[in-house]
Amino acid sequence: MYKCTIIGLADEAKSLSLHPEVVELIHAGRVFSGGIRHHKLVAGLLPQDAVWIDITVPIADVIERYSRYDDIIIFASGDPLFYGFGATVRRLLPDCKMRVIPSFHSLQMLAHRLNMPYADMRAVSLTGRSWKTLDDALISGERLIGCLTDRSKTPQAIYERMMEYGYDNYRIYVGEHLGNGELERVTVFQPGMEVGMPNCVIAEQTQPRHRRFGLLEAAFSHLNGRSKMITKMPIRITSLAALELDRRRVFWDVGFCTGSVSIEARLLYPHLRITAFERREGGRELMLQNSHRFGAPGIDTIIADFLDVELTTLERPDAVFIGGHGGHLQEMITRLHDILNPDGCIVFNSVSPDSRAVFEDSVKAVNMRCTSCSTITLDDNNPITILRAEYDTL
Repeated sequence: MYKCTIIGLADEAKSLSLHPEVVELIHAGRVFSGGIRHHKLVAGLLPQDAVWIDITVPIADVIERYSRYDDIIIFASGDPLFYGFGATVRRLLPDCKMRVIPSFHSLQMLAHRLNMPYADMRAVSLTGRSWKTLDDALISGERLIGCLTDRSKTPQAIYERMMEYGYDNYRIYVGEHLGNGELERVTVFQPGMEVGMPNCVIAEQTQPRHRRFGLLEAAFSHLNGRSKMITKMPIRITSLAALELDRRRVFWDVGFCTGSVSIEARLLYPHLRITAFERREGGRELMLQNSHRFGAPGIDTIIADFLDVELTTLERPDAVFIGGHGGHLQEMITRLHDILNPDGCIVFNSVSPDSRAVFEDSVKAVNMRCTSCSTITLDDNNPITILRAEYDTL
């Protein structure tokens, strides 16, 4: 296929209003493609000898059929470049000369129905995707969050996710069957209400949610009530600064205990993908309690001995914090050396000269070197040395 035209359609069941130029393009075309619903909408406009290619999975088969033709007109929903089929064509057929004629997408239509200015709306797609983009938007405190839904990430599921982590400072609007005549409905969401498909959601912030920089130790639930089993706030903030998480993408917290380092990192750097490891089963409930308390969804938790975890199935980290090692610091450094991205770093808090020496010797053995070292004494506690190691590129 050498060129294609992708036409965005509104979801109108009874009538289809198209610009005369678009109607002319359709009448002059021969090969067309789209979903089953799109076919029903445009069937009366297609030439008698039209070839139609259904867009179904696997998409690779659809693309292969496209390659047999020089020119195709493709129908998609709304704006094909807004989480739509236009992005798929651009990715799988990079040499195709593509023209896009968009319509309004569903989130725009919902904002129009609400007379809601939406220039600053953070749009997220939950269609076949994880919660991460919604979680990131909530943590960032976005004023408006527009959500594309599916049959599992429904308005009810979105509401429950937000309430679970304390984000009750939003009013949720739902648009059902937008552009579809009598079926269209726009409402303020109420828990338990029936919502028709297709639908989309806009969450509007009613008041900002306070997000503290430097979470206080007393606010956390602790392992067996042991309040000293937590990385103290000044140490935690200094350790996060050493990790330079603003420029990292994947962060591992090894030996998370209460989860304080992971939670603080999640709130400060919502873009991060965080995986936290803890060998004690009690850590599972602690992470749940504390992440809910502080509004920090989206931390992946693994309860197992770090030395036994199959790391190759995980996304490679570019920053690692070692909060607990159980006397196996050297083995941990060796394992991390095999998985850490080349420009990554490891930060470790040493509580004794012996543990500092083990860390320094262990990183040196895997061609890394200590590039940062800070010692802090809090109140009458023992000094803690914050060490950062990186690959030796000299």
